[in-house]
Amino acid sequence: MKPLAKLIHQTPASYLPTVFPAHYYGMPNGKIYLVFSRFYEMAFGQSGLEFVFAEHRDYYYNYETDEIISTRKRNRNLKIFTEQVDHPNLRVTIFKTKRNLQSYGQAQAFLNDEAMRMCACTA
Repeated sequence: MKPLAKLIHQTPASYLPTVFPAHYYGMPNGKIYLVFSRFYEMAFGQSGLEFVFAEHRDYYYNYETDEIISTRKRNRNLKIFTEQVDHPNLRVTIFKTKRNLQSYGQAQAFLNDEAMRMCACTA
């Protein structure tokens, strides 16, 4: 089976610094990646749209069972619902910003390529 980034949550409004939707993906390596877009200034008075890829540090993902697990020890036994991944004071690490994408579909294709690389490295 071809490994894919699994969409676990999407929200039209989030706690992220953007007015655009945010998408959260479970990855084969157990991490949760999120994608959101935002404006950037190209030149004076001109803006473009960039897609931001970040790793969620508050939770990890069991790819086989589709479970979201808290990284905080006190919450490890509690069931995490998908909408809980979007909350105030998110701990995320941005690992890539791409300005050549036109849609969230292209952003997901980029994450699918990342998922394939993850599985190739562990095989």
